[in-house]
Amino acid sequence: MSQKPKVAFYWCASCGGCEEAVVDLAEDILTVAGAVDIVFWPVAMDFKVKDVESMPDKSITASFINGAVRTSEQEEIVHLLRRKSVYVLSFGSCSHLGGIPALANLSDRQTILEYVYKGSPSTENTQGLLPQEKYTDEKGRTVTLPRFFNTVRALDQVIDVDYYIPGCPPQPKTIKDGVMALLSGNLPPRGSVLTPDVALCDECPLKKTKPEKLVIQKFYRPHQIIADPTKCFLAQGIPCMGIATRKGCDAMCIKGNMPCTGCYGPTSRVSDSGAKILSALAASVDATDEKKIQEILSGIPDPIGTFYRYSLASSLLRRKMVDRGG
Repeated sequence: MSQKPKVAFYWCASCGGCEEAVVDLAEDILTVAGAVDIVFWPVAMDFKVKDVESMPDKSITASFINGAVRTSEQEEIVHLLRRKSVYVLSFGSCSHLGGIPALANLSDRQTILEYVYKGSPSTENTQGLLPQEKYTDEKGRTVTLPRFFNTVRALDQVIDVDYYIPGCPPQPKTIKDGVMALLSGNLPPRGSVLTPDVALCDECPLKKTKPEKLVIQKFYRPHQIIADPTKCFLAQGIPCMGIATRKGCDAMCIKGNMPCTGCYGPTSRVSDSGAKILSALAASVDATDEKKIQEILSGIPDPIGTFYRYSLASSLLRRKMVDRGG
């Protein structure tokens, strides 16, 4: 009988990059795998939900759940894992903040289904059929599909979360440090994000070139300019989320000559990372004339996708209201 801590992994609404990140531990995965007994990991091993249902409550030491909650099936399983686990760790940006799937909160359920199954350029659906949650055939046999919710939610909007491992995906060091802290029992207070509570600018290799006072006369998207790899992105007019994002990723994007997009989420001193960067950039616009201000701001054509790429579900905005009348 194994005496190792039991660990579960589960994938909700996300791209699968967090599952790949576990494999990216390379040789360190042997250290992690050798220290735990994996009892549920549907993407990699043949476990069934009934296997988890049969376990005693709190028999799983930790469940690592990635992805936002989009469907009733995901909601049911995260509640199940919460009941069976001592610790639940929100693993990756989609689970932590809602992630890119939560940009769907700019639409509603019906609009999404209508476009995907009827309106998209690659769809041929002459009968105009949409998925049904339940179908019974002529022999009385019934099949069901999970309910597709109207709103995408971050994990802690559905169940209690003990710790957060951020990132899109989390860097291998972040994963390893989080897992080893869990196994050692050397954990911070519940609710903590298991990365330093300091802005990314602190570990940015370009931080010495960031001016004390930003003066922006034009915004550029990364594909519109060849960025100077020796100069702060903000000083070049390229929106960078570093001032509103916590460190811990080793500034990988910056080192690749790309601005931070905010996947590690805000520090504890920032309640809304999108509002934080919007405020900072708006204060740096070098214009007083309304027409000139609008001209400069037009360089950011997608502010929600730029500043709330990972955090819309957990932001003060949360979602767009769609009025269908009645």
